[in-house]
Amino acid sequence: MAELSRRGAVKLGAAGALALGLTRPAYADPVIEAAWALKWNPTPSGDGLRAFEGLEDDRAGSHGGVKHIYVEGDHWRFDMHTRDRDGSDRQRNESKGMRSGGTTHKIGKDQTWKITYQAFWPSSLTATTRFTHIMQMKVQDVGGPLWTLTPRMKDKPTLTILTLRDNDANTEHVVGDWTPLQNKWIDVEFECKASNSGGHLAWLFKDAGTVVGQGRTTAVDLWRDKNYLRPKWGIYRSIESSGLQNTYQLIRNYRGYKWE
Repeated sequence: MAELSRRGAVKLGAAGALALGLTRPAYADPVIEAAWALKWNPTPSGDGLRAFEGLEDDRAGSHGGVKHIYVEGDHWRFDMHTRDRDGSDRQRNESKGMRSGGTTHKIGKDQTWKITYQAFWPSSLTATTRFTHIMQMKVQDVGGPLWTLTPRMKDKPTLTILTLRDNDANTEHVVGDWTPLQNKWIDVEFECKASNSGGHLAWLFKDAGTVVGQGRTTAVDLWRDKNYLRPKWGIYRSIESSGLQNTYQLIRNYRGYKWE
């Protein structure tokens, strides 16, 4: 998909924009001419692992000679084995950031971005009583994630988004039951405005075109007054849960749009 310029967006029209799923941010002033500009559109065959700013693949060297993040056909694959370690009590095999043509796409203060992709989560990727994070938004080298996508075991396996308020209080937003979302390709969409106040996070999940989870919150802190935001994908989980298995996550059709 070619980058959407302001002029192109006007020609596209409201109906065309809706057909592409590129809806206006809820805060947008209709008088101001603006559009979603496609900034990041990597392909496995053309970009490979260069699609990311960096990789965190077995940083502790616990599984020597094994690559856990790689291209497989039309998607990127993130493997996790029960023996993998990233510290004494956890595992991490993740990519970080968005890069294309040698340019790192940074989410800056008060910018609004939409990030979309398709994910495949197998049955072996179990919801856990501790943490199993499959997507995070973080500030480079500063503290914990601003939001996290994670399957959690409560009374049943549930896909949950965790967000932080300005006072670091944690809020859980339930996307839906985890099991029906597994063993198939799920469309994932996040929209965020990176601000201390006046920011927002919205999410949308679809299964074969049918909405299976959506929500929006403004009670979230999306700026840390330092560096920039960058997304992470893969598997980051505690070993302090029962039932862990060798598993993986597949991702394809990454897109990153900036509202400008």
